[in-house]
Amino acid sequence: MKDEPLVSVVIATYNMGQYLPDAVESVLNQHWKNLEVIVVDDGSEDNTAESISRFNDDARFRYVRTANQGQPKAKNRGLAESKGEFIGFCDADDLWHPDKLKLQMPLFKDSSVGVVYSEVSYIDELGMLIDKPKPYYRYSGKVTNHLVIKNFIPFGTALIRRACMTKDGVFDESLPMGIDWDLWLRYSLNWEFKYNPEKTYAYRLWSGQMSHNYRGRYDNAIKILTKFLMKYPDAIPGSVISRAWADIYVCRAMEIAKSERTFREPFIDLMHGIKHDWLNILAWKAMAKLVLRRI
Repeated sequence: MKDEPLVSVVIATYNMGQYLPDAVESVLNQHWKNLEVIVVDDGSEDNTAESISRFNDDARFRYVRTANQGQPKAKNRGLAESKGEFIGFCDADDLWHPDKLKLQMPLFKDSSVGVVYSEVSYIDELGMLIDKPKPYYRYSGKVTNHLVIKNFIPFGTALIRRACMTKDGVFDESLPMGIDWDLWLRYSLNWEFKYNPEKTYAYRLWSGQMSHNYRGRYDNAIKILTKFLMKYPDAIPGSVISRAWADIYVCRAMEIAKSERTFREPFIDLMHGIKHDWLNILAWKAMAKLVLRRI
């Protein structure tokens, strides 16, 4: 075990009894043996406790039940319970690949690296692989200028050094969504990020996901970016700030236009995007598609 630092894995869950056992098992089956799994049950009303009772005899497993307070508080409770020098996360409906830690942990050899993340695969409700292209370019090193424009880090793939949490805090409990982007932005100011191109995490695409709430997602993205820029006004160049705002408004416009088949609201968002970055090619292309009703 001396060559394997303890890794704490936090799984926050709410009414995920149908998927949670597979998530827990995927972490416990790691080739890296020095780990602990902390399941924080955020007031589930289904069979969650019963579904994972078979893990109670495993010394690496801990089950913590709380009143329903939302995922940020549940994740922070898991962090408070954790003991590892490094910390990982797995959503209750997702899976870790068995060699995830073996592949990612060596990248922490450099003490300036605070976050190591990897590529992600996709599965459906039945656990079958889905062929889906990589949505974003991934970056390593000092990533703030890239990260402020797009959250390119698949949350469940990320491992963090505990010192990040000690120095730069935990999840913002005032945010119902986007808490990972907020965390990565803060960590990126003082730490380097490392990307491993191997697929180490399986993200489940299904009808009950919070990620389908695109309006909430963009509303919180605006809050997060506003908060970050107010707290760290000199962290990034003005041109990058303009591009970041343009990206949020353009992407929200395209999402609303596509999902709701409306014109006025997406048009206003696109105008905001162009105002922030009038050379933004994506914004002009989106405007043309909207006007021609091709979104």
